[in-house]
Amino acid sequence: MERKVVSIQGKELGTVQLSDAVFGLPVNEDVIYYAIHNELANARVGTACTKTRAEVHGTNRRPYAQKGGGRARHGDTKSNVYVGGGISFGPKPRDYSYQMPRKAKRLAMKTILSLKAQNETLMVVQDFTVESCKTKDLVAILGKVVPQEKAERTVVILKDNDAAVKRAGRNIPWLHFLSYNRLRAHDLFYGRHVVVMESAVKELNEFYADK
Repeated sequence: MERKVVSIQGKELGTVQLSDAVFGLPVNEDVIYYAIHNELANARVGTACTKTRAEVHGTNRRPYAQKGGGRARHGDTKSNVYVGGGISFGPKPRDYSYQMPRKAKRLAMKTILSLKAQNETLMVVQDFTVESCKTKDLVAILGKVVPQEKAERTVVILKDNDAAVKRAGRNIPWLHFLSYNRLRAHDLFYGRHVVVMESAVKELNEFYADK
């Protein structure tokens, strides 16, 4: 599969070869769902905590007599039926993270890349950097590469950790940076535009090739 390479001025420079084993797979919706669910679960902070009746501070004295009042029996006001009492089966701190099979995760990334290539929302751009580290310079480049009337979620896949580009784009809420070997299914799937550096294409072809 060939895809044209665009310059930072928005002009076509040539073509680059996309591996069919990475960018030409059929869409597997199930594995995409599992990969996104896994990432959200691993990012979840399980700090919610409630107190049981054994942990609530209060007296052990009966609120009223056991018999003679015509009311239901109660041992103390820390019961879960009282306001301020304990919580029955409430949440406790826990770890929601789990490990997804490596092959399934790699398949999810390749499936999403194939989906973006089929939908024509993936474009290859010549390597660039923002030496000034200014946000306006990066926005000017993206405006020529990805023409859009309004700000939409855009994902840029880099070959390496370009600190200058990331610093220029850290104030842009709709822009996300990913390294070729550390893709995130959630950001990649929900990205309306996927911009891949020309050098990152070769790395993706090799990194996600079947071994």
